[in-house]
Amino acid sequence: MTLHPRFHDITERIRERSRDSRRAYLDGIEAMHAAGPLRGHLSCANLAHGFAACGPTDKSRLRGEATPNLGIVTAYNDMLSAHHPYENYPELIRETARALGATAQVAGGVPAMCDGVTQGRAGMELSLFSRDVIAQATAISLSHDMFDSAVYLGICDKIVPGLLIGALAFGHLPSVFVPGGPMPPGIPNKQKAEVRERYAAGEATREELLEAEAGSYHSPGTCTFYGTANSNQVLLEAMGVQLPGSSFVNPGTPLRDALTRAAVERALRITALGADYRPIGRMIDERAIVNALVALMATGGSTNHTIHWIAVARAAGIVLTWDDMDALSQIVPLLARVYPNGEADVNRFAAAGGIAYLFRELLDAGLMHEDIPTVVPGGMRAYCDEPRIADGALGYAPGVATSADESVVRPVAAPFEAQGGLRLLRGNLGSALIKLSAVKPEFRHIEAPAVVVDTPQALNRLHKAGALPHDFVAVVRYQGPRANGMPELHSLAPLLGMLQNRGHRVALVTDGRLSGASGKIPAAIHITPEAAHGGPLARLRDGDLIRLDGEGGTLEALVDAAEWDARPLQANTTPPAWDIGRNLFAVNREVVGRADQGALSISCGPPQHDGANWWEYDAEYELGESAEAAAAPHASKDA
Repeated sequence: MTLHPRFHDITERIRERSRDSRRAYLDGIEAMHAAGPLRGHLSCANLAHGFAACGPTDKSRLRGEATPNLGIVTAYNDMLSAHHPYENYPELIRETARALGATAQVAGGVPAMCDGVTQGRAGMELSLFSRDVIAQATAISLSHDMFDSAVYLGICDKIVPGLLIGALAFGHLPSVFVPGGPMPPGIPNKQKAEVRERYAAGEATREELLEAEAGSYHSPGTCTFYGTANSNQVLLEAMGVQLPGSSFVNPGTPLRDALTRAAVERALRITALGADYRPIGRMIDERAIVNALVALMATGGSTNHTIHWIAVARAAGIVLTWDDMDALSQIVPLLARVYPNGEADVNRFAAAGGIAYLFRELLDAGLMHEDIPTVVPGGMRAYCDEPRIADGALGYAPGVATSADESVVRPVAAPFEAQGGLRLLRGNLGSALIKLSAVKPEFRHIEAPAVVVDTPQALNRLHKAGALPHDFVAVVRYQGPRANGMPELHSLAPLLGMLQNRGHRVALVTDGRLSGASGKIPAAIHITPEAAHGGPLARLRDGDLIRLDGEGGTLEALVDAAEWDARPLQANTTPPAWDIGRNLFAVNREVVGRADQGALSISCGPPQHDGANWWEYDAEYELGESAEAAAAPHASKDA
């Protein structure tokens, strides 16, 4: 296979930029590997504590050190539909391991919060930081030195990136991610969105809205739209750390259980105790990261990954930038239309050919790296096959040669769009990202006056008061990582979508995030530097004319340059809150990095000799005295 020349160049650029930090990372995990299976170094008291609760068979095997012990890190809870299926996984995993002459133990649990439950609520301010807590909890789980390999049970938004970062901190251990699968189809996502917009317009009752939501989110499994959770699954397969074709198999089916057993078998076969050692730290290199981004662009996946995968890459010693993502998006065609950038759900996407068809198209076009190490033999070509159960056994068959539904997934020769769904914006308001795949071409450019607010609730109040202009750009600032944890602002989607349907020209500009399910409205998000860090959004005033050109890649306030430079920065008008645990994350807000550097509030990747984080570049945006003074009142309350 010949790689697309620009695709090859982008990968090489990332490799060269990351040469020193990647080398330092690999040296670190090699040192851990050289120490050997660490359970053998435990004292008798340490080891006895580690197997005290085991049955006779497992205890005997753990005492002997001759067979692998599999660590299970689980994000199970039974409130969230996506993680509910994991309740019975540990016993299935232990049974499978015993049958293979090995052992398995639950190493620990990590939190799993749902942005769908906390959307528009105070709890959303904990959401982004939960990723870093999950990474730390994963490290605590694996810190007992009892394990030769690990499986990770997590599927949604921040959970998978957090597990990945934690797993890469133990990069000498082989790792396999085990999904739970999506719930079966409910009411069409388009119908649900229509009810939401009618409710925002006062044309539907709360009972109608709740009935529509309950008809959409109705059983165990991930939500069926193509948001962050389901994007996670595609990206994991693109990096080769999840079994081929395992992402979109519904919970509670024989194939789902068979794939879980197969994941356990692979995790046990690739330990350092055997002849096919495949540690995750070596598997996830710059090629795997680029593969994941290609899959994201080709499917129009969640914008949250423009933050998360920078953090994941840095956990592996790889320096990834938004420029890399923008460059990839310009050469990777959009091949899938799944809600919110289409009407189909992920079940229909899977039935039309799904991941296997998509990956084969990309590989044949030279837009994916075929030769990366994966948890199964065969590299990425193995991911062009689909799992089947025949005669009671799991096997694989070639995926479909042609799309079964070209309204959902298409070949490279006839894409929905020649470029992927993401674009980097630049201008005097900073750097931002926009997801174009869900926005119709006629809405990708707007010039309109700014309506500047510091909370989404303030915009809703202006609407109820009839105070919004006919056309406007909603600027919701002080929503970045440092300000309040960078909550998602999906609660604004029904209002803005309703206004756009009525002929208003509207857009959103923010240093916050949007849900992976958001679309339709042009939205410049993740603006860096954020307002709380002295960013230009703090200079904006109501009525300033804003130009957002998604296809041209520009975002700017059309204000005289001299006046713009002379403007003082306005401080956040929203007092910091301390309820429902937000006070516990004050330190995270104080130390968190920029969105374009992964919005990390923890050290991640190999440190420099002076103890600094290698991934923190020389500040591109330094706080001047005026910026510092403007941010100080809010920052001091937040500290």
